[in-house]
Amino acid sequence: MEEKDKKEYEEIISSYYGEDQVAALVNFKIDTKGSDMVAQKIAEFNYVEDVFLVTGDTDIIAKARFPNYAALKKFIVDDVASIEGVKETKTFMVVTTFKERGKIKEPEEEPKE
Repeated sequence: MEEKDKKEYEEIISSYYGEDQVAALVNFKIDTKGSDMVAQKIAEFNYVEDVFLVTGDTDIIAKARFPNYAALKKFIVDDVASIEGVKETKTFMVVTTFKERGKIKEPEEEPKE
């Protein structure tokens, strides 16, 4: 992605989420020999709610909630980048939650105009 396209994408995402709370699932590919240490470092961040060491195409999955998109971006760009052993991340921002922690979420009513 070109720098201009990347900047435009960031502006669109920021304008969509604004100052709303953002939940995200972050997949980490890591140097396998340090998996426990990397998972523990990820778990230390206040925004991170859950950390799982998994099998498959990714090594660690973390679930986190951020006060806004800017905090999510800082976490990925600054905080995660400082963890030795992280090779790659893939971030999935949650759009709608249907069930969480075993509880089905009630649908939110659309605001009436």
